[in-house]
Amino acid sequence: MTLPLTVTGPAVALSDMAADLGSSVAAAQWVQNAYGVTFAACLLAAGGLADRFGRRRVLLSGLMVFCLMSVVCTVASSMLLIDIARAVQGIGAAGVLTSGAAILAASFQGPARAQAFGVLGGSFGCGLALGPLTAGALVSAGSWRAVFFVNVVIGLVVLALARFIPESRNPAATKVDWGGAATFSGSLGLLALTFVEGPESGWVTLPTLGALAGSVALMAAFAVVELRVAHPMFDLSLFRRPTFIVVVCQPFTITFGFVVLLVYLPPYFQGAGGHSATEAGALLLPLTVPVFLVPLVAGRIAAKVPLRVMLAASSTLIAAGSLWLMTLRPDSSWAELAGPLLVFGIGVGSAFGVMDNAAVSVAPVERAGMASGIFNTMRITGESVAIAGAAALLASLTLRDLNDRAPALSGNARALAGEATQGRIEGALDAVPADRREFALDAAAHGLTSAMHTVFLVLAVLALLGAITTYAVIRDRELDDSASTDPQQGKEPQ
Repeated sequence: MTLPLTVTGPAVALSDMAADLGSSVAAAQWVQNAYGVTFAACLLAAGGLADRFGRRRVLLSGLMVFCLMSVVCTVASSMLLIDIARAVQGIGAAGVLTSGAAILAASFQGPARAQAFGVLGGSFGCGLALGPLTAGALVSAGSWRAVFFVNVVIGLVVLALARFIPESRNPAATKVDWGGAATFSGSLGLLALTFVEGPESGWVTLPTLGALAGSVALMAAFAVVELRVAHPMFDLSLFRRPTFIVVVCQPFTITFGFVVLLVYLPPYFQGAGGHSATEAGALLLPLTVPVFLVPLVAGRIAAKVPLRVMLAASSTLIAAGSLWLMTLRPDSSWAELAGPLLVFGIGVGSAFGVMDNAAVSVAPVERAGMASGIFNTMRITGESVAIAGAAALLASLTLRDLNDRAPALSGNARALAGEATQGRIEGALDAVPADRREFALDAAAHGLTSAMHTVFLVLAVLALLGAITTYAVIRDRELDDSASTDPQQGKEPQ
């Protein structure tokens, strides 16, 4: 529950935070990007550490780092310090998520494991459901700092309870693949930098192209390292199963779109729609509540319905919801938004209840840490790419629309596009002549709305392709075989 709050909470509070600290558009983007990049980049290393040194030990260490950095964000007086703290916080979150999933996989088997991961999915859904509304209420009633402080409180409670978890580890684990961790982390960081620099300095400028080239080079180096190292953190032998490939890539068709809505709809509601932070959170309830409730049921349904059918249906619902969201307008009412957001949320929630279990079930139980690390790396990488990429796409499309629709605003268009994406249209109007501000506000809102519609179309196509691939490739027998592996020997029964 705490980890999803750390994504959805700052998304709602970002507008007030940036205004209070006098932050630039690029610096504010790193509040989300810094956390997502280190979170994704460290998951594989965290999985290796958990398997070797103990899953409970890594869980407790991650929780302590997470809580400490939440304290730093609460008292920080500059956006730079928050960005740095968020980067370190992502490292702690990686330890929490990977070790927690591995503990569940080692502690439960068969139907009990499916139910346990259903509860895990429900806890994620709870954090996602409560995040926007809670953050909005905290910002409206007090300060954006309270959004970070609530994670301190919850984290300390979890830290106290986690001490009672029995220790488990993989006796065959030997060393951590630091070379792989370094090259993967660097590649992902430079990719995020590419998306930040693109709208700011242009897509064909030296900083943008240099960051992209560096990202590609480091990813190639990562592949070389993983092929040569004796104990890779990204075990390529697991990718011999097409089912495993499709399962671990599910986040790109399911959570990819979900995180875009969670991060960019609240500022849209606040900026283009003129809603308060609390109202913006309330408008998201049809999306987030199903993500809390449906996973609790999905684990039981998964025992009767083939997994490929469930995951394909989930992606299909997400595609339908994305297309329906193309009716979005700045003045859309709660009733008009409820339908598409509900369909989207049910699709995400039904997948959340089974994805984690599927990921660890397709690998032997003694390698649960690695399987969980690979799956969650793909999930958080997808989220990180989605957050950074959607920001770049929204800003670029909004800028193009402004240049076409309102050439008289060309001197202010780039600032308007960037601020509109973060829900701060009003702040960007200060540089616009007074007699043009109303026109500029309408033009920016229209441009951003058009950009959102394009993003929704892209998400629909991606989800539909995911549904077709999932149904065609996944073989439930492979999941059943792995789930029946002897947890003591790590071998299938003879």
